[in-house]
Amino acid sequence: MATMKQTPAHDTVNHDLLSLIPPNARSIVEVGCMRGQMARAYLANHPTARYVGIDIDPDYAQVAEKLCTEAFAADIESLTQDRFGRLFPSDCWIFGDCLEHLRDPWALLRRIRAQIDRDGCLLACIPNAQHWSVQWRLLSGQFRYEDSGLMDRTHLRWLTRTTMLEMFQAAGWQVSHGFSRIPATAPMQDAMLDGVRRFALECGLDPDLAVQDALPIQYVFKVTPA
Repeated sequence: MATMKQTPAHDTVNHDLLSLIPPNARSIVEVGCMRGQMARAYLANHPTARYVGIDIDPDYAQVAEKLCTEAFAADIESLTQDRFGRLFPSDCWIFGDCLEHLRDPWALLRRIRAQIDRDGCLLACIPNAQHWSVQWRLLSGQFRYEDSGLMDRTHLRWLTRTTMLEMFQAAGWQVSHGFSRIPATAPMQDAMLDGVRRFALECGLDPDLAVQDALPIQYVFKVTPA
């Protein structure tokens, strides 16, 4: 079977995630590090920190080696217990648009929770499957995968705000910070949100919450051991 090509690499730093990394973090693990730009940005101001980058694409990991303390290519879900254990002690794990690419993010979150420092944290940016544009694709039947973005063809899991919170709670984490990333208004947005509101009313749901949950394209979380 041919290997599916990963999301095209980019050198954009997610500054929302970067701002949540504790300034006193001693050992950071970033899963889905791509070419190491987050590591470069953090280590520029915290040069004594240990920053381990992991990416499933060997080409990306090879570039990241130059910017991380250590970087390697691996399927994080398939690491042996010995190799996984060598990622600890660590006090901050980062998943920037990565959890949705995993086969079982719930299991990995539990695995990290079992070994991370008690005062450690995990940061995640997760695309919102309830975004109005995804709802439009379902309504129109135009549910087509793309090379990147909300409809990335390598997404294995589709999560909403509600199920993201359930995922963290089930894995033994509690949210200490969380906020949404809402893009600029786009064509069809107002019409779709009006439809979302009316549909929610017809279904006996909270129309204001339905609209609120349809606006973010991503959610950013900082979670700590519960």
